[in-house]
Amino acid sequence: MDLSGARTLVVGASGVLGGALAAALEKEGARVVTASRRAGSFDAMDLERCAAVVDEAAAELGGLDLLVVAIGVAAFGPEAETDVVTEHLFTVNTMAPMAFVRAALPRFDGAGTVCVLSAILADVPTPGMAAYSASKAGLSAWLTALRGEQRKKGVRVFDVRPPHIETGLAGRAVAGEALPLKAAAEVDELVGLVLTGLREDSRELTFDLRRGEFARR
Repeated sequence: MDLSGARTLVVGASGVLGGALAAALEKEGARVVTASRRAGSFDAMDLERCAAVVDEAAAELGGLDLLVVAIGVAAFGPEAETDVVTEHLFTVNTMAPMAFVRAALPRFDGAGTVCVLSAILADVPTPGMAAYSASKAGLSAWLTALRGEQRKKGVRVFDVRPPHIETGLAGRAVAGEALPLKAAAEVDELVGLVLTGLREDSRELTFDLRRGEFARR
């Protein structure tokens, strides 16, 4: 897609990755509206409000060409394996991104792009992060199915599943405490790859732990 002039909503723009993506897209000439929990735009636990944010952005921009969703929460260890925490994880990591995307689909005028940041946990479920991994895997599976459904309608679905990147997310876990994690990539590297993927209409951006490198297709 052509990013210049693209009517864009970035959800999660107060986070490290969302903020960096919003700034990079603006630099590319995209018309960007941002939304974030910290700015009071939405609460990811309120799915109706998530959908309303998309409607408001589309009204402000006069339509929508690109939706970027970069939200999520983490949880670790035995404390994460309770019904309450699991519900929280699935609502924020799975159902809220789905709500944003569903609301965006009818706003695309014949063509559009959805870019959702998930996590490598969707590909590599990790002990001590079972519910967290499952919430990311569920989102990725949904995006894969959605891509097939929307292809003929001209909507592209870009599923971004990066490795651990130091954004402070682990330190804000809703339950448990993460073991020391080594960042496998840098924010700027991921942002550059996401922009390239958007330009080239990529479907997925993943990370090969053995090779220590990204793969895009």
